[in-house]
Amino acid sequence: MNNDWVLDVSDLNEYVRAVLAADPALRLVRLRGEISNFKRHSSGHWYFTLKDERCRVSAVMFRQNAMRQSIRPMDGMSVIVTGQVSLYAESGTYQVYCDSMRPEGVGTLYQQFEALKHKLQMEGLFDTARKRPLPYRPRKIAVITSLTGAVLHDIRRVAARRDPGVPLVLLPVQVQGQGAAEEIAAAIRRAAALPGIDVIITGRGGGSMEDLWAFNEEIVARAIAASPIPVISAVGHETDVTIADFVADARASTPSNAAEMAVPDRREMIDGLRGMQRHLSDAAQSLLRDSRLTLMSLQRRLTLCRPETRLHALMLSASAQRSRLDSAIDARLAAFAPRMAMAGIRLDNAMDKAVAAAHERMDKAQARLLAINPAAVLSRGYAMVMDGGKVVASKQAADRIEHMTLRFHDGSVDVYKEENHGS
Repeated sequence: MNNDWVLDVSDLNEYVRAVLAADPALRLVRLRGEISNFKRHSSGHWYFTLKDERCRVSAVMFRQNAMRQSIRPMDGMSVIVTGQVSLYAESGTYQVYCDSMRPEGVGTLYQQFEALKHKLQMEGLFDTARKRPLPYRPRKIAVITSLTGAVLHDIRRVAARRDPGVPLVLLPVQVQGQGAAEEIAAAIRRAAALPGIDVIITGRGGGSMEDLWAFNEEIVARAIAASPIPVISAVGHETDVTIADFVADARASTPSNAAEMAVPDRREMIDGLRGMQRHLSDAAQSLLRDSRLTLMSLQRRLTLCRPETRLHALMLSASAQRSRLDSAIDARLAAFAPRMAMAGIRLDNAMDKAVAAAHERMDKAQARLLAINPAAVLSRGYAMVMDGGKVVASKQAADRIEHMTLRFHDGSVDVYKEENHGS
């Protein structure tokens, strides 16, 4: 063997990749495993780990294949994938490039997760009604996380930027592995007993379902539910979901977001206080203005309520009304004068016509009376036969009367019927 022959790392990785690609058994494999540490990239690619009881392997499904899948992968899901095995030269790790994926069942961790979730939900630990609002400006904030992780750095950075006057109290704990859940639960109880603590933030950075499992333990969930102080859960990334998220009073998508939720922005507070100051000043000026107007109105009303003022006002009002009445009467009389004159003329004419018509009717009536007056008829040579006080109007009536009276215009003559005298 030539000891002078030295390979570059990239040459070695490329050689191994070519060997794997040339193996027909690795060009199409069907692999069963439980999904862990699933990540959906913004590009649409899926990155995850497949594992069984002893081993694990990295896997990827590119966007064009992921779009065709009806399954919605999540940590703890047991699946069967089809694809090929190759080497990712840049990192020197081999992985499975998946073309398809179908569910086979639910993994052990996922089963445990769902069982505990259902149990606590039935007990009411997830109810919105029991969750408490976060204080507007806490006196102190307890941070329960790893001393060496990036979570503490992110929370410190955001809190210092928003309001450096809010102190942070760190309670370092182990966030994964054996005993981590017990440490976290004990720290939550210890934080609730510290003086001045108004908010608790507990969490860790992202990772697989196994990495986050301490926050899926029942002991942590019950410690959060029993805490007399509001708890913010800041576990993993936005897509990671733990039991602690459901029980906590508030869930943050990231540790930085948890700091933003717990610590108010001092600049916003100052702007708000300035706005309130302007509002109060405007309100005070408006109130003072209204009070002055009210005082002036009351002074005018008080002046008007004095007896001499009221009497003087009534006298002025009466005088003005009298003047208006006199003017109105004069105006009405002036308006009616021409009409009254015309009415007088028409009345005189009507009276003259009525008198003339009455005279004419009287003359006609008098002539008719004279025409039918018996005395006028008698004066023309006629006589009226009377039987006592009654007029004899026919010969038949006269034949039955023995004594009649002939009445002339200048006197009367008695007539007696002679016996055997013809008529």
